[in-house]
Amino acid sequence: MKDVLIGVVVFAVIFGGAVLGMFLGKVLPDPHMSTESRDAIRTIMAMLGTLSAVVLGLLTGSSISSLAEKESELRGAGVQFIMLDRTLAEYGPETAKTRALLKDLLAGRINQIWPEEGGAVSLTALSSGAGINLVQRDLFALSPQTEQQRWLRSKALENTNTIAESRWTTIEQVGSRFPWAFFVVVVSWLAVIFASFGLFAPRNASVIAALLVAALALAGPIFMMLEQISLMAGWSRSPALRCASPLINWVGRDRPPEHAVACLADRKSFPSVSRSWLSGDYPAVC
Repeated sequence: MKDVLIGVVVFAVIFGGAVLGMFLGKVLPDPHMSTESRDAIRTIMAMLGTLSAVVLGLLTGSSISSLAEKESELRGAGVQFIMLDRTLAEYGPETAKTRALLKDLLAGRINQIWPEEGGAVSLTALSSGAGINLVQRDLFALSPQTEQQRWLRSKALENTNTIAESRWTTIEQVGSRFPWAFFVVVVSWLAVIFASFGLFAPRNASVIAALLVAALALAGPIFMMLEQISLMAGWSRSPALRCASPLINWVGRDRPPEHAVACLADRKSFPSVSRSWLSGDYPAVC
């Protein structure tokens, strides 16, 4: 909701600049509207428009990188949960209680990152409560009888360490690293540019409609940039949440459903080991 409000404010500021320019065009003395003045203002606005395009491109790149980083981290954590569950399943029936605990922890993690009511993520709630350390305690309590079980317990402990790191990485990613100073500057530049458009433009419905559409076209991408920097909330949360929620049903099963591969494993960034585990090929030793 905050991003929508910011998008509306950006639209109002940019279009307001055009309206202010039209008003100034009516009240300024004729020397200010001369051909020489118009040429000078257009040259200055061309330079300002180039700077705005550069900064807007940097902001877009920053938001896309932020989205990709957060999505990759969350998908990687999902892979680690499934690999840990499969490792425990290979260990033997004595890990059934630990697998049930893992499923409860996963459900709690998803609910913390994406609250059911759709509100903002609580940093306090995300950093408190039971963690993967409970699973680690159960793993330390196991008594492996064979070399294979010893290896599986070692592998499971490695997975729990990765999941623990992922939890604190997620906590660090809550909030925004968006460069707000650049954002305010570029919006101010756009407002000034639109003011120059309105200053010399004819005052009729067609010109006003064109300025309105142009302001809306600029406010839309800016709104999407704000959405992309927050995978945890807003409209961008939906694709990640649709992929994260089925994890609860995958963990604890003898074999994950086939669509686990389509949702998690079909990513070039994942190693082939993860793909083989998710596709149902569960070797005792990867």
